[in-house]
Amino acid sequence: MSVFDVLKERNFIQQMTHEDEIKELLEKEKVTFYIGFDPTADSLHVGHFLQLMVMAHMQRAGHRPIVLIGGGTAMVGDPTGKTDMRKMLTKEEISHNAEAFKKQMSRFIDFSDGKAILANNADWLLNLNYVEFLRDIGVHFSVNKMLTAECFKTRLERGLSFLEFNYMLMQAYDFLMLNKKYGCVLEMGGDDQWSNILAGVDLVRRKEGKQAYGMTFTLLTTSEGKKMGKTEKGAVWLDAEKTPPYDFYQYWRNVDDSDVEKCLSLLTFLPMDEVRRLGSLKDKEINEAKKVLAYEVTKLVHGEDEARKAQKAAEALFEGSGDLSNVPTSTITSSMLGSNLLDVLVKTGIIPSKSEGRRLITQGGLYVNDENVKDINAVVTEDMFKQGYMLVRKGKKSYNKIVIQ
Repeated sequence: MSVFDVLKERNFIQQMTHEDEIKELLEKEKVTFYIGFDPTADSLHVGHFLQLMVMAHMQRAGHRPIVLIGGGTAMVGDPTGKTDMRKMLTKEEISHNAEAFKKQMSRFIDFSDGKAILANNADWLLNLNYVEFLRDIGVHFSVNKMLTAECFKTRLERGLSFLEFNYMLMQAYDFLMLNKKYGCVLEMGGDDQWSNILAGVDLVRRKEGKQAYGMTFTLLTTSEGKKMGKTEKGAVWLDAEKTPPYDFYQYWRNVDDSDVEKCLSLLTFLPMDEVRRLGSLKDKEINEAKKVLAYEVTKLVHGEDEARKAQKAAEALFEGSGDLSNVPTSTITSSMLGSNLLDVLVKTGIIPSKSEGRRLITQGGLYVNDENVKDINAVVTEDMFKQGYMLVRKGKKSYNKIVIQ
């Protein structure tokens, strides 16, 4: 089975240019392709993880990925999917974030012996002569056509800066440069990048007289169409410091039943026969599929050892087996005894704010040592640590331990 068929069977592919040509190309040749990542944070998140899985499937089939770090485009900010303009980052922040991306990506992409290329568009974007760029590249873009692109249409009512309006030209120029430098013929990206990808395909054809191709894949959304990867603490990150492996495991363990098969297909390398079998389980049995999903995804992102620890911690809490040593643990000093419980939970990062804590208590969703907390003015007492720790539960599944130093 070719990688084209693999991506199609696993439901990655959304749109593409020249379908028959791309299929033949991927079956008969070794293709150099690229996906861009703007380093707007110091860690990749689960939305990026889907893109890394696409690259991994492609590389396993013998094709050469280019990971393009957007050191230049991050200076502008992609307006796609945003209702407001991005925060402007400094060059130092972008450089720091780019280094963090490189480290995380090496878990999924093999950069040894030229099997993959790591490029940074800052190398050609930051020193451009603007007038020359407009004469050479801008002349090929129709403003009327650009304004019909979905990435711009959604922003016109709220206001689109000229800074962001340049983004499509810059991304198209990236494809042109990668085509010239590395023979890159295929740009891939999330389906929200379709307009930008088409612009790049067209620019390569106009400037080089060569055929180039574009393909988009599904965004990581729930069955209701909402973006996955958000929790009450914010984004689900691939950095263990930002989202601990146990929390990462629990996120996938708790996905809706209707999303299990999709996540197994997109985010693991399990054979599709097994994916379909697990996805067909019903009622209580679907929990077994969720355990497989959580373990497999955590293993890919954090390694087998951390996946096992997270699995054991979950079993200890929910099935009464194993120990609690791998449950996320926070430390407080004895001086905090007598403090307001919500203050302690905010200080340890277990809840993001006191208002969130009050909401949890009001809705009956906060527990200490499996006892429901009903008083928003509850205080932390020594009796809460009889087992050597205080066990905090939010909702049905999210556990944390607090110990006294």
